[in-house]
Amino acid sequence: MPTIDLSTPPPAPATLLDGLPRRVTLTLPELRLVAERAGGAPLPFELAQPRQAHALEDRLGSSRATAEESAYAAALASLHDPEESLARRGLLGEVGEDTGLIGAVGLLATPQTALDLDVTAVGVQARAWHRRAGVAVAALSTVDGIVFELAWFHASRWADELARAGVLPEECPLTESEVPAYVDLPFDLADAANEATRSGRGDLVPVLADQAYGAVLDADGQPLGENATAVVLNALTTESRGRLRVLVGDLTGDETAVIGVVSWTLLADGWRALRPREVDGKPRIQVASVSPNDLATELAPVLAAVTE
Repeated sequence: MPTIDLSTPPPAPATLLDGLPRRVTLTLPELRLVAERAGGAPLPFELAQPRQAHALEDRLGSSRATAEESAYAAALASLHDPEESLARRGLLGEVGEDTGLIGAVGLLATPQTALDLDVTAVGVQARAWHRRAGVAVAALSTVDGIVFELAWFHASRWADELARAGVLPEECPLTESEVPAYVDLPFDLADAANEATRSGRGDLVPVLADQAYGAVLDADGQPLGENATAVVLNALTTESRGRLRVLVGDLTGDETAVIGVVSWTLLADGWRALRPREVDGKPRIQVASVSPNDLATELAPVLAAVTE
Protein backbone atom coordinates (compact mmCIF):
# COMPACT_ATOMS: atom_id res chain seq x y z
CA MET A 1 0.00 0.00 0.00
CA PRO A 2 1.50 3.38 -0.98
CA THR A 3 2.12 5.97 1.73
CA ILE A 4 0.60 9.41 1.13
CA ASP A 5 2.25 12.19 3.10
CA LEU A 6 -0.15 15.10 3.64
CA SER A 7 1.54 16.51 6.73
CA THR A 8 4.35 18.41 5.02
CA PRO A 9 3.37 21.65 3.28
CA PRO A 10 4.42 21.82 -0.37
CA PRO A 11 7.41 24.02 -1.20
CA ALA A 12 6.77 27.54 -2.41
CA PRO A 13 6.19 27.61 -6.19
CA ALA A 14 9.31 28.49 -8.13
CA THR A 15 7.33 29.81 -11.09
CA LEU A 16 3.79 30.96 -11.79
CA LEU A 17 2.88 27.64 -13.41
CA ASP A 18 4.11 25.73 -10.34
CA GLY A 19 1.56 27.55 -8.21
CA LEU A 20 -1.42 26.81 -10.43
CA PRO A 21 -3.84 23.95 -9.72
CA ARG A 22 -3.21 20.70 -11.56
CA ARG A 23 -6.16 19.21 -13.40
CA VAL A 24 -6.65 15.76 -14.87
CA THR A 25 -9.69 14.46 -16.73
CA LEU A 26 -10.53 10.87 -15.83
CA THR A 27 -13.25 8.49 -16.87
CA LEU A 28 -15.05 6.59 -14.12
CA PRO A 29 -13.07 3.37 -14.77
CA GLU A 30 -9.81 5.36 -14.71
CA LEU A 31 -10.82 7.07 -11.48
CA ARG A 32 -11.62 3.74 -9.86
CA LEU A 33 -8.27 2.32 -10.95
CA VAL A 34 -6.38 5.29 -9.52
CA ALA A 35 -8.31 4.90 -6.26
CA GLU A 36 -7.29 1.26 -6.18
CA ARG A 37 -3.64 2.23 -6.66
CA ALA A 38 -4.02 4.74 -3.82
CA GLY A 39 -4.42 1.89 -1.36
CA GLY A 40 -8.08 1.27 -2.15
CA ALA A 41 -9.07 4.83 -1.25
CA PRO A 42 -12.88 5.22 -1.16
CA LEU A 43 -14.34 7.76 -3.56
CA PRO A 44 -16.59 10.53 -2.14
CA PHE A 45 -19.71 9.29 -3.92
CA GLU A 46 -21.72 6.14 -4.40
CA LEU A 47 -23.30 5.03 -7.65
CA ALA A 48 -26.91 3.90 -7.48
CA GLN A 49 -27.56 0.32 -8.47
CA PRO A 50 -29.32 -0.12 -11.84
CA ARG A 51 -33.08 -0.15 -11.41
CA GLN A 52 -34.85 -3.38 -12.21
CA ALA A 53 -37.12 -3.01 -15.22
CA HIS A 54 -40.83 -3.26 -14.49
CA ALA A 55 -42.69 -6.16 -16.04
CA LEU A 56 -44.89 -3.77 -18.02
CA GLU A 57 -41.86 -2.29 -19.73
CA ASP A 58 -41.30 -5.57 -21.55
CA ARG A 59 -44.68 -5.13 -23.21
CA LEU A 60 -45.19 -1.37 -23.37
CA GLY A 61 -41.63 -0.22 -23.97
CA SER A 62 -38.94 1.09 -21.69
CA SER A 63 -39.45 4.17 -19.56
CA ARG A 64 -37.31 7.28 -19.74
CA ALA A 65 -35.44 6.24 -16.60
CA THR A 66 -34.64 2.82 -18.00
CA ALA A 67 -33.51 4.31 -21.32
CA GLU A 68 -31.18 6.71 -19.54
CA GLU A 69 -29.69 3.90 -17.46
CA SER A 70 -29.15 1.81 -20.59
CA ALA A 71 -27.44 4.73 -22.33
CA TYR A 72 -25.22 5.28 -19.28
CA ALA A 73 -24.23 1.61 -19.17
CA ALA A 74 -23.51 1.61 -22.91
CA ALA A 75 -21.33 4.72 -22.57
CA LEU A 76 -19.28 3.10 -19.80
CA ALA A 77 -18.89 -0.10 -21.80
CA SER A 78 -17.54 1.85 -24.78
CA LEU A 79 -14.64 3.37 -22.82
CA HIS A 80 -11.05 2.23 -23.30
CA ASP A 81 -9.33 -0.04 -20.84
CA PRO A 82 -8.41 2.25 -17.92
CA GLU A 83 -4.95 0.79 -17.36
CA GLU A 84 -4.00 1.24 -21.01
CA SER A 85 -5.42 4.75 -21.29
CA LEU A 86 -3.72 5.93 -18.09
CA ALA A 87 -0.40 4.41 -19.14
CA ARG A 88 -0.66 6.06 -22.55
CA ARG A 89 -1.08 9.43 -20.84
CA GLY A 90 1.87 8.80 -18.54
CA LEU A 91 -0.24 8.82 -15.38
CA LEU A 92 0.02 5.17 -14.34
CA GLY A 93 1.99 2.26 -15.68
CA GLU A 94 5.16 0.24 -15.51
CA VAL A 95 7.33 3.26 -16.34
CA GLY A 96 6.03 5.13 -13.30
CA GLU A 97 3.02 6.80 -11.83
CA ASP A 98 1.96 10.35 -11.12
CA THR A 99 2.40 10.66 -7.37
CA GLY A 100 0.42 13.90 -7.36
CA LEU A 101 -2.54 12.11 -8.91
CA ILE A 102 -2.30 9.26 -6.40
CA GLY A 103 -1.99 11.72 -3.52
CA ALA A 104 -5.00 13.74 -4.70
CA VAL A 105 -7.24 10.68 -4.73
CA GLY A 106 -5.83 9.72 -1.33
CA LEU A 107 -6.71 13.18 -0.02
CA LEU A 108 -10.31 12.71 -1.17
CA ALA A 109 -10.48 9.79 1.26
CA THR A 110 -8.58 11.31 4.22
CA PRO A 111 -9.62 14.96 4.62
CA GLN A 112 -10.21 17.20 7.59
CA THR A 113 -12.88 19.31 5.89
CA ALA A 114 -15.39 18.24 3.27
CA LEU A 115 -17.44 20.41 0.91
CA ASP A 116 -20.13 18.78 -1.24
CA LEU A 117 -21.39 21.05 -4.00
CA ASP A 118 -24.56 20.55 -6.01
CA VAL A 119 -25.22 23.02 -8.85
CA THR A 120 -28.21 22.99 -11.20
CA ALA A 121 -28.67 25.49 -14.04
CA VAL A 122 -30.58 25.36 -17.34
CA GLY A 123 -31.47 21.74 -16.75
CA VAL A 124 -27.90 20.57 -16.16
CA GLN A 125 -26.74 19.26 -12.79
CA ALA A 126 -23.11 19.26 -11.71
CA ARG A 127 -21.69 17.67 -8.59
CA ALA A 128 -18.35 18.45 -6.97
CA TRP A 129 -16.53 17.21 -3.88
CA HIS A 130 -13.82 19.39 -2.31
CA ARG A 131 -11.64 17.89 0.39
CA ARG A 132 -9.01 19.71 2.49
CA ALA A 133 -6.28 18.48 4.82
CA GLY A 134 -3.86 21.11 6.09
CA VAL A 135 -2.87 23.29 3.16
CA ALA A 136 -3.70 20.68 0.53
CA VAL A 137 -7.04 20.60 -1.31
CA ALA A 138 -8.38 18.11 -3.85
CA ALA A 139 -11.54 18.64 -5.89
CA LEU A 140 -13.47 16.09 -7.93
CA SER A 141 -16.36 17.14 -10.17
CA THR A 142 -18.64 15.67 -12.81
CA VAL A 143 -21.74 16.42 -14.83
CA ASP A 144 -22.60 13.03 -16.27
CA GLY A 145 -21.01 10.55 -13.84
CA ILE A 146 -18.82 9.22 -16.66
CA VAL A 147 -16.14 11.86 -17.08
CA PHE A 148 -14.62 13.52 -14.00
CA GLU A 149 -12.23 16.40 -13.46
CA LEU A 150 -9.75 15.89 -10.63
CA ALA A 151 -7.83 18.93 -9.44
CA TRP A 152 -5.40 19.42 -6.58
CA PHE A 153 -3.93 22.67 -5.34
CA HIS A 154 -2.72 24.72 -2.38
CA ALA A 155 -5.44 26.00 -0.05
CA SER A 156 -4.57 29.57 -1.07
CA ARG A 157 -6.17 28.76 -4.44
CA TRP A 158 -9.37 27.40 -2.93
CA ALA A 159 -11.42 30.59 -3.38
CA ASP A 160 -10.72 30.61 -7.12
CA GLU A 161 -11.71 26.95 -7.44
CA LEU A 162 -14.94 27.52 -5.54
CA ALA A 163 -15.81 30.40 -7.86
CA ARG A 164 -15.60 28.05 -10.84
CA ALA A 165 -18.56 26.10 -9.46
CA GLY A 166 -20.88 29.09 -9.82
CA VAL A 167 -19.88 30.21 -13.32
CA LEU A 168 -22.97 29.96 -15.52
CA PRO A 169 -22.85 28.29 -18.95
CA GLU A 170 -23.09 30.46 -22.06
CA GLU A 171 -26.55 29.09 -22.83
CA CYS A 172 -27.87 30.73 -19.67
CA PRO A 173 -28.33 34.41 -20.67
CA LEU A 174 -29.10 36.90 -17.90
CA THR A 175 -31.93 39.41 -18.02
CA GLU A 176 -33.49 41.89 -15.60
CA SER A 177 -35.03 40.59 -12.38
CA GLU A 178 -38.09 41.87 -10.56
CA VAL A 179 -36.43 41.00 -7.25
CA PRO A 180 -34.32 43.82 -5.74
CA ALA A 181 -30.62 43.24 -5.15
CA TYR A 182 -31.48 42.75 -1.47
CA VAL A 183 -34.68 41.84 0.31
CA ASP A 184 -35.39 40.49 3.81
CA LEU A 185 -38.61 38.57 4.46
CA PRO A 186 -40.17 36.01 6.82
CA PHE A 187 -39.32 32.45 5.90
CA ASP A 188 -42.89 31.20 6.26
CA LEU A 189 -44.11 33.95 3.90
CA ALA A 190 -41.58 32.99 1.24
CA ASP A 191 -42.50 29.32 1.67
CA ALA A 192 -46.24 29.96 1.43
CA ALA A 193 -45.88 32.16 -1.66
CA ASN A 194 -43.66 29.56 -3.32
CA GLU A 195 -46.21 26.80 -2.66
CA ALA A 196 -49.08 28.95 -3.92
CA THR A 197 -47.30 29.82 -7.18
CA ARG A 198 -46.08 26.29 -7.88
CA SER A 199 -49.53 24.82 -7.26
CA GLY A 200 -51.17 27.21 -9.72
CA ARG A 201 -52.70 29.45 -7.08
CA GLY A 202 -50.80 32.61 -7.93
CA ASP A 203 -53.98 34.53 -7.08
CA LEU A 204 -53.19 33.93 -3.42
CA VAL A 205 -49.87 35.81 -3.57
CA PRO A 206 -51.47 39.32 -3.33
CA VAL A 207 -53.49 38.07 -0.34
CA LEU A 208 -50.30 36.87 1.35
CA ALA A 209 -48.63 40.19 0.55
CA ASP A 210 -51.53 42.09 2.11
CA GLN A 211 -51.44 39.97 5.27
CA ALA A 212 -47.65 40.43 5.57
CA TYR A 213 -47.67 44.19 5.03
CA GLY A 214 -44.55 45.74 6.57
CA ALA A 215 -42.77 42.41 7.04
CA VAL A 216 -40.74 42.51 3.80
CA LEU A 217 -37.78 44.89 4.04
CA ASP A 218 -35.43 46.46 1.51
CA ALA A 219 -31.67 47.08 1.86
CA ASP A 220 -32.31 50.14 4.04
CA GLY A 221 -34.58 48.21 6.39
CA GLN A 222 -37.69 49.95 5.04
CA PRO A 223 -40.86 47.92 4.37
CA LEU A 224 -41.94 47.30 0.80
CA GLY A 225 -45.43 48.27 -0.31
CA GLU A 226 -48.11 45.65 -0.90
CA ASN A 227 -47.75 45.70 -4.70
CA ALA A 228 -43.95 45.54 -4.56
CA THR A 229 -44.14 42.70 -2.02
CA ALA A 230 -46.50 40.69 -4.26
CA VAL A 231 -44.18 41.18 -7.25
CA VAL A 232 -41.15 40.02 -5.24
CA LEU A 233 -42.95 36.97 -3.83
CA ASN A 234 -44.11 35.91 -7.28
CA ALA A 235 -40.74 36.53 -8.95
CA LEU A 236 -38.81 34.50 -6.36
CA THR A 237 -40.61 31.43 -7.70
CA THR A 238 -41.31 32.18 -11.37
CA GLU A 239 -37.78 33.41 -12.09
CA SER A 240 -36.08 30.46 -10.43
CA ARG A 241 -33.76 28.82 -12.99
CA GLY A 242 -31.36 26.86 -10.83
CA ARG A 243 -29.74 26.41 -7.45
CA LEU A 244 -26.37 26.04 -5.79
CA ARG A 245 -25.98 24.19 -2.52
CA VAL A 246 -22.82 23.57 -0.51
CA LEU A 247 -22.80 21.17 2.41
CA VAL A 248 -19.84 21.63 4.77
CA GLY A 249 -18.65 18.78 6.98
CA ASP A 250 -16.02 18.44 9.69
CA LEU A 251 -14.15 15.13 9.51
CA THR A 252 -11.64 15.72 12.28
CA GLY A 253 -13.61 13.51 14.70
CA ASP A 254 -14.61 9.89 14.52
CA GLU A 255 -17.69 10.70 12.46
CA THR A 256 -18.59 13.31 9.87
CA ALA A 257 -20.32 16.31 11.45
CA VAL A 258 -22.35 18.60 9.22
CA ILE A 259 -21.56 22.11 10.36
CA GLY A 260 -23.29 24.29 7.81
CA VAL A 261 -25.08 24.72 4.50
CA VAL A 262 -24.81 27.56 2.00
CA SER A 263 -27.68 27.89 -0.49
CA TRP A 264 -28.08 30.11 -3.55
CA THR A 265 -30.91 30.41 -6.05
CA LEU A 266 -30.55 31.44 -9.68
CA LEU A 267 -32.90 34.23 -10.73
CA ALA A 268 -33.22 36.04 -14.04
CA ASP A 269 -30.25 38.34 -13.38
CA GLY A 270 -27.96 35.84 -11.66
CA TRP A 271 -27.28 34.21 -8.32
CA ARG A 272 -28.90 35.26 -5.05
CA ALA A 273 -27.64 34.07 -1.67
CA LEU A 274 -30.30 32.75 0.70
CA ARG A 275 -29.17 33.65 4.21
CA PRO A 276 -31.38 32.38 7.03
CA ARG A 277 -31.48 34.25 10.30
CA GLU A 278 -33.71 34.60 13.32
CA VAL A 279 -35.37 37.76 14.62
CA ASP A 280 -37.36 37.69 17.87
CA GLY A 281 -37.49 33.92 17.68
CA LYS A 282 -38.96 33.90 14.16
CA PRO A 283 -37.05 32.64 11.09
CA ARG A 284 -36.36 35.10 8.32
CA ILE A 285 -34.34 34.92 5.13
CA GLN A 286 -32.18 37.46 3.35
CA VAL A 287 -32.08 37.26 -0.45
CA ALA A 288 -28.98 39.07 -1.67
CA SER A 289 -27.40 39.40 -5.10
CA VAL A 290 -24.02 37.63 -5.34
CA SER A 291 -21.50 36.54 -7.95
CA PRO A 292 -19.48 33.30 -8.22
CA ASN A 293 -16.50 35.10 -6.69
CA ASP A 294 -18.55 35.59 -3.51
CA LEU A 295 -18.94 31.89 -2.79
CA ALA A 296 -15.73 31.66 -0.76
CA THR A 297 -16.82 34.68 1.29
CA GLU A 298 -20.23 33.10 1.95
CA LEU A 299 -18.52 29.91 3.10
CA ALA A 300 -15.86 31.64 5.22
CA PRO A 301 -17.87 31.80 8.49
CA VAL A 302 -18.78 28.12 8.18
CA LEU A 303 -15.23 27.03 7.35
CA ALA A 304 -13.88 29.12 10.23
CA ALA A 305 -15.81 26.89 12.62
CA VAL A 306 -13.73 23.95 11.40
CA THR A 307 -10.31 25.57 11.47
CA GLU A 308 -10.66 27.24 14.89
